[in-house]
Amino acid sequence: MATIAGVRRDLLRRKMDDLYRHYDHRFVDPDPLEFVRRQGSPADREVVGLIASSLAYGNVRQIKRSIGLVLDALGDAPAAAVARVEPRAMARRLAKFKHRFNDGRDVACLLFFIRQMRAQHGTVEGFFRAGHDAREPDVGPALISFTARTLALDHGGLYGRRALPADAGVRFFFPSPASGSACKRLNLYLRWMVRREGVDLGVWRGVDPAGLVIPLDAHVLAIARRVRLTRYRSPGWPMAMDITRRLRALDPADPVKYDFAFHRMGLWKRKGEIDSLR
Repeated sequence: MATIAGVRRDLLRRKMDDLYRHYDHRFVDPDPLEFVRRQGSPADREVVGLIASSLAYGNVRQIKRSIGLVLDALGDAPAAAVARVEPRAMARRLAKFKHRFNDGRDVACLLFFIRQMRAQHGTVEGFFRAGHDAREPDVGPALISFTARTLALDHGGLYGRRALPADAGVRFFFPSPASGSACKRLNLYLRWMVRREGVDLGVWRGVDPAGLVIPLDAHVLAIARRVRLTRYRSPGWPMAMDITRRLRALDPADPVKYDFAFHRMGLWKRKGEIDSLR
């Protein structure tokens, strides 16, 4: 069942809206979003946003350290630096970089991909929207297109002379709903860029927040299971969509508005707040 019935829906909406208002910008630290919010221009925000969300896995201390290292390599104007990035030179500069199972070559390729996106369409948003149909009920088909077109870009010889190999580490940054992935980090990036309220930045204006999908991390999964927002047991695209459909019953225009509150409650183990939603 993809909706929440009657009285429970109204009560849950009131409680969730209270938590949404409570968990505002004061609670951003620690979160990779803080690196994005520091940027002064839309161009820098969308570039840093894709870097930060791509590295948003592992423990928060390691995430912040890794994002910081990449931004140090780019300097004070990240979008301008990305427009000039040479993949092999950047890979050498990041030769000692390691973030769990991604290395400096993977990040250099990510930056080169961003350079090509912006060269082709002016912005990362423009590249994304080239595969986005506003008539679709959610961003799933657009993410499938975005990932496929990104991974078809030139990798600058970072992985040999042929096409991007199947085991190239940069592929981890661009999962697809087509393979069943929940696409947590890409959905997180879309939340930051598309939503126009709360802690999010509203850099993109051509994608409707109503079509966003919940960034499904361990905290969201645990809370959603506890308060009966999903019938699925295993994480993946079906679970992300199942939770999003139920949240859409609370706010059809902005279903992922509650994601940040979910994450904060889970991160800080606010058991009382979580149990109040049951």
